[in-house]
Amino acid sequence: MRVSRLMLVTLRDDPAEAEILSHKLLLRAGYIRRLGSGIYAYLPLLWRVLQKVKAIVRQEMEATGALETLLPQLQPAELWQRSGRWSGYTAGEGIMFHLEDRQGRELGLGPTHEEVVTVLAADLLRSYRQLPVHLYQIQTKFRDEIRPRFGLMRGREFIMKDGYSFHADEACLRRTYGAMDQAYSRIFRRCGLRAVAVEADSGAIGGSASQEFMVTAEAGEDLILSSPDGRYAANQERASALAPEPRPLIGGPRLAGAGELLSTPGQGTIEALVQAHDVDASQILKVLLLLARFDDGAELPLLVSLRGDQQLNSVKLANVVSASCSPSHGTLLEIVPLSEEAVAREGLAPLPFGYLGPDLADACLAGARRWTPAFLRLADATAAELDAFVCGANQLDQHRLGAAWGALCPRPEALDLRAAQPGDRCRHDPGQCLEASRGIEVGHIFQLGRRYATALGATVSTECGSEEALWMGCYGIGVSRLAQAAVEQHHDASGICWPTAIAPFEVIVVVANTGEPLQLALGERLYAELTAAGAETLLDDRSERAGVKFKDADLIGIPWRVVVGRGAADGQVELVQRAGSQRTDLAADGLLDHLLPRLTAERRGLPAA
Repeated sequence: MRVSRLMLVTLRDDPAEAEILSHKLLLRAGYIRRLGSGIYAYLPLLWRVLQKVKAIVRQEMEATGALETLLPQLQPAELWQRSGRWSGYTAGEGIMFHLEDRQGRELGLGPTHEEVVTVLAADLLRSYRQLPVHLYQIQTKFRDEIRPRFGLMRGREFIMKDGYSFHADEACLRRTYGAMDQAYSRIFRRCGLRAVAVEADSGAIGGSASQEFMVTAEAGEDLILSSPDGRYAANQERASALAPEPRPLIGGPRLAGAGELLSTPGQGTIEALVQAHDVDASQILKVLLLLARFDDGAELPLLVSLRGDQQLNSVKLANVVSASCSPSHGTLLEIVPLSEEAVAREGLAPLPFGYLGPDLADACLAGARRWTPAFLRLADATAAELDAFVCGANQLDQHRLGAAWGALCPRPEALDLRAAQPGDRCRHDPGQCLEASRGIEVGHIFQLGRRYATALGATVSTECGSEEALWMGCYGIGVSRLAQAAVEQHHDASGICWPTAIAPFEVIVVVANTGEPLQLALGERLYAELTAAGAETLLDDRSERAGVKFKDADLIGIPWRVVVGRGAADGQVELVQRAGSQRTDLAADGLLDHLLPRLTAERRGLPAA
């Protein structure tokens, strides 16, 4: 390919729309163009990158016995209603684009395909003898992001590989899950990425276990917490650790555990209490008043207790609420903080926000218009394990000092609702503390169990002749996101440094002066020889200044550059390795012998010799 025919348009300055470096570089180097919020055109250079990523994915999937298919992007709402996810994806998180056809039938543009593939399995699989089966596809997906950002990292349209496996029993599912763990590690390694597998929350997809694959990068949206010995790593949404020990409250429980009243005018925050009364945040019990909304219309008030020095993990809370209220209330749509205005709209008497205690009576909900008349009371272990504490007295400007569970109200079940933090002690070894890094999620694997098969009637006959629901796994890779993540890991001050295995071209031949016949002739010859030898080669044959060509070559990030300049008269060229900018002068006749073995190794994800 010749640069003159490539439709290459590079930019000198960073576009205003781009926030992170990889986004800026892909725009400046002519890989993508923005058409709308979260909507990008993949230009020819990036399309070549994506094709290479897809090829690696296909090779590794086929090596495990997975079968490629293609499922419809338009999905009937009825399937999602049967699985219980329609409301959550449209009215709850609202991430699914949905529409009505001419006959008034509801449809969704698929962000994922569990329902579709499970219905197919119900139709096609009859016996345990047909199992296991693993189907995968590489397809455009859609997600109605509230705030699309960071280019291909969080777009409204993206390319994804998603796979689904079906099994007769859980042991078989676990074996395939393990095989996918290994296959994903190979995929990311072959793509030249440094990726780490971490425990993750299953989210709206569900399942008993899941694992994310994170490309480590400072621009990553996810916080990874890991142990120094490498035995534990988790997304912060999922991470569990030992909280710092609380400072014992001087004097312990008071007034037989009911606590003595403490005047705290205008001190409705943890910070204000700490400053005014010489107490530590770990001695304070904070009580959060929240509202859970479900797709059946139910609205359930939550009273959540947490130690004053800890932060609530909203994902853990949502999981606990969903488990506690299913199936009586259907699908959880959202959990929102309650405010004085919301209480007033419900027709209730004002509540003392900032001064709430864990013993707040259900009677304060009497007469509520929509809310259920009793709190769901939950407590993090950091709160439930306190022997004596400071808490709100359920009166404005009043707290209790030396309150204790049992006397004040029953000690609640100790749950894990707190957000783990860097520096927390590891559960597997309290002598180690969690360390933080940032990551970009590029893959996610799930053990789904029987959730979808049960809801959608996917059963097979067993060896004993009975009918049982299928066990199911799900495995995703963000193909377009992976390409940008590679740029985030592989760049320097001059531009992109693509790993050879996924680079759009492997070699670029730059003719310094196309007006010089000797240089042009040698450049054309080397371009032809490299191409004939199987090297994916780009020839910069433009009549631009040499400096412009060199800057563009650095910006677009082709792994190897062959410079044909003044040395052409003596049969000499310069070979430049993009990563590290190592330069070697050598005879043009020896170029192929020098370069081809290195390309062969790099294509396999190995370092050049």
